[in-house]
Amino acid sequence: MEQLSQSAFEFLPSGTADMFLEMAGSLAFGIAAVWLLAPQLARSHRLLTFLCLAPTLAGFSFFSYLVRQDWDEYGASLALAMLIPLALSVFVVAVAIFLAGLASRGRYRPLGLYLWIFLSLLVLWLVIATPFFGLAMIASGGRVPWSEFFIGILIITAVSFGTLLPFLILSSASPFFRERLKALLHVKPEAPPPLNAPLPDAQLKT
Repeated sequence: MEQLSQSAFEFLPSGTADMFLEMAGSLAFGIAAVWLLAPQLARSHRLLTFLCLAPTLAGFSFFSYLVRQDWDEYGASLALAMLIPLALSVFVVAVAIFLAGLASRGRYRPLGLYLWIFLSLLVLWLVIATPFFGLAMIASGGRVPWSEFFIGILIITAVSFGTLLPFLILSSASPFFRERLKALLHVKPEAPPPLNAPLPDAQLKT
């Protein structure tokens, strides 16, 4: 994940690239906190769960980011400026989880969940970045290449999804964390088999 993030941000100045990498790590810390606190964050309604999830994700992500910054004159201004993309990342991830829960329709299907979260991240980043791209086009007289815009969207979507992916895989592999993810998605627990279920035909014939 770290090597992927480094290659994604290699076109940025080294100091700015390091800040983006720290931002991704802080977001991962916030996601880990959400996964651990999922039973306390889950509420009876999806919207209430989202309203608990988003501030928790933001609080732990901001805390992890701020405590690692160098608060000298230059570092403080840059660190505070990077809170804006971090806040946008928190919002996008929280909304993507919310939308994935809606799309799951009460059923836990890992591959479908991965796809819905990736598409949600892609669409959300596209919606957020489009106005900024439009302003850049106006300011430059239409000289900003469309390819750079779409490549940037794909990179930030890939980094956001890559930050979430280890937790999604962990939930798929571990029943403990799977139940936490189901609580966040409002997936109905699997019903146990009925006690008076008929015996299979093979057993009836013995």
